[in-house]
Amino acid sequence: MVRVVRSTVLDHPVEDVWDSIRDFNGHDRWHPAVETSRIEDGGTSDRIGCVRRFKLQDGSELREQLLTLSDLELTFSYCLLHTPVPLFNYVAHVLLLPVTDGDMTFWQWESNFDTPAGREAELAQLVGENIYMAGFAAIRQHLERTGRS
Repeated sequence: MVRVVRSTVLDHPVEDVWDSIRDFNGHDRWHPAVETSRIEDGGTSDRIGCVRRFKLQDGSELREQLLTLSDLELTFSYCLLHTPVPLFNYVAHVLLLPVTDGDMTFWQWESNFDTPAGREAELAQLVGENIYMAGFAAIRQHLERTGRS
């Protein structure tokens, strides 16, 4: 099993970051890889078990299911149901923590998954850099663009 962990500190209050990433169907507003997204069956994006279907900029489609969401702990987790990339048993977890020295946010994004033999490093790099690190950079830009602290 592959484990990918990336973290960053954002120069924005935790409430602003949580407000931007909490919406399980809102990543098309800030993540550069995501073109469109919708919750299947017309459900709400904060209902545990809801499934988001989204299209990437390259035209491929993915489906992910919300497993947990806690406004108290500022966390959520989700799993991949369908992806064109061979990531099997993929489960990801997002955690925000306030950094009180400067009113900033610590963000950790991690996942565990299986891959075909020999592709572990390649796919760990893809997830860590193209999804997580790109997401950190994009949320910084989003918060600045929307006038958040």
